[in-house]
Amino acid sequence: MEIKLTALDWLVFAGYFLLLAAMGWLLSQRRAGNARDYFLGGNQMPMWAVAISVMATSQSAATFLGGPDQGFRGDLTYLATNLGAFIAAFVVMLYLIPRYYQARVSTVYGLLAQRFGDSAKRQAGTMYLFGRVFASGARLYMAAIAVSMVIFHNIDASSVVLSIIVLAFGALAYSVAGGIRSVIYTDAFQCAVYVLAAIAVFIYLLWLIPAEPAAILAALREPLDGSGSKLQLLDFSLDVSSGGVFTFWSAMSGFVLLNIAAFGLDQDMTQRVLSCKTARQGASAMLLSVVLIIPVMLLFIAIGMLLYVFYLRPDLMQQGGAELAGSFAGETVTVFMHFVLNEMPAGLRGLVTVGVVAAALSTMTSGLNSMSSVLVEDLYRPWQQRRRAATSERHFVRAGQFGMLLTATALSAMAVLCFYWQQFSDMPLLAFALSVMVFSYSGLLGVYFTVLCTNRGNARSVAAALLCGFLVPLFFQPYVLQFFGPVLATWDLGFTWQLCLGTLFAFVVCCLGKPKQQQPSSFAVTGETE
Repeated sequence: MEIKLTALDWLVFAGYFLLLAAMGWLLSQRRAGNARDYFLGGNQMPMWAVAISVMATSQSAATFLGGPDQGFRGDLTYLATNLGAFIAAFVVMLYLIPRYYQARVSTVYGLLAQRFGDSAKRQAGTMYLFGRVFASGARLYMAAIAVSMVIFHNIDASSVVLSIIVLAFGALAYSVAGGIRSVIYTDAFQCAVYVLAAIAVFIYLLWLIPAEPAAILAALREPLDGSGSKLQLLDFSLDVSSGGVFTFWSAMSGFVLLNIAAFGLDQDMTQRVLSCKTARQGASAMLLSVVLIIPVMLLFIAIGMLLYVFYLRPDLMQQGGAELAGSFAGETVTVFMHFVLNEMPAGLRGLVTVGVVAAALSTMTSGLNSMSSVLVEDLYRPWQQRRRAATSERHFVRAGQFGMLLTATALSAMAVLCFYWQQFSDMPLLAFALSVMVFSYSGLLGVYFTVLCTNRGNARSVAAALLCGFLVPLFFQPYVLQFFGPVLATWDLGFTWQLCLGTLFAFVVCCLGKPKQQQPSSFAVTGETE
């Protein structure tokens, strides 16, 4: 069917963007006087706002679009990965956040400079930038696909590219002047918008399905195809393939590592935690964000399960169920987008589109500011200091603003690349968005475990470990394995297990480096948590 946006849809758009513009203008009135204020809010950000901001960043457009797809295709096992998130949160709270505050670093990679020298900080920062371009670019692409469908009525390359540009420009418009302060407070607003949109969809689906909640639950427990219950929470099967990334064993291994990297080593999330006044407040904000993620993620998965009933359980639908084409303009789309395009009424379709945009912008603005902070604090400032150039703090604020423009360009280019990459890999959106993080996280985890657990390593072994952490998961990609013969081409190792192997190899490689001075490291694990 041809999708037509109504006046009510455009009114929803206008109201959202007017509120966003007003918030951006108000928050930009307080100009940052120095780089620490621009990137860390002067360490004065409230705990509650930081917690919501971290949650909003982690719940990107990938969650908005991929969460319902996970509920439609699978079960509740993705929620079990939060067990790994809680374990990771406590590890980061005990061993990383206090040290970041003690060292008063502006980026998490500043910690490496005190152990291995400035070159290690530059190397880790560069690896983060590389990985963040992949991850945030993938999320931008997913949001652009949805926006292109609804606004341009197609997903041609030209329309998708234009949607990417519009989203990137929108993210810059309200965040470049105010820095991290603008990002954190507008994230709270964006979070409210996309959660409201999800609640509206959930309620509308319940209204469409003419069955009692008990009947819906019974249908989810016993699918017609004879597969296992869609209400299964824990999966104890030993499946290391890409189809088993949400098992209990994966949650207790790969997802623990993934979340340690996300909360403690990824500047994108950790930057917000470092903007609190004290280490205790930062740790509390991070833990609260992990708690808040659970009901939000459950909401999106529940939408997917209601879509399963709506489309695939005609026995519960008085009209025999709805048709599920599964494609748009000849291209495969998620069931959630199919529902939005074909079943949503005027106004609600606009609200859902705004929800996708809000989820995308909350993630993108965080990525822009965090990437800019690494560019300025870990790469540009040390370069200026080596040149002994006389530069004011205001100069580094302007450099941070220019860095956001530069990173927005890089993320847009990556989003265009993802348009072709994801089609080739034919991977579900949620798994695709998570898997691209592995390339940078493996090496960073190996290096930081070396710092925390040993006295080994040097600048050269750090560089080698980061490279090793990238190459190991790269080797397991299908487009690489096919070059090594038909036998290896059939290997299918889930991204969580790729992360485990990449971290292990990177750790071993980093430990091979002989330290310049054989003395106890000030960052070795002591059990003290300040």
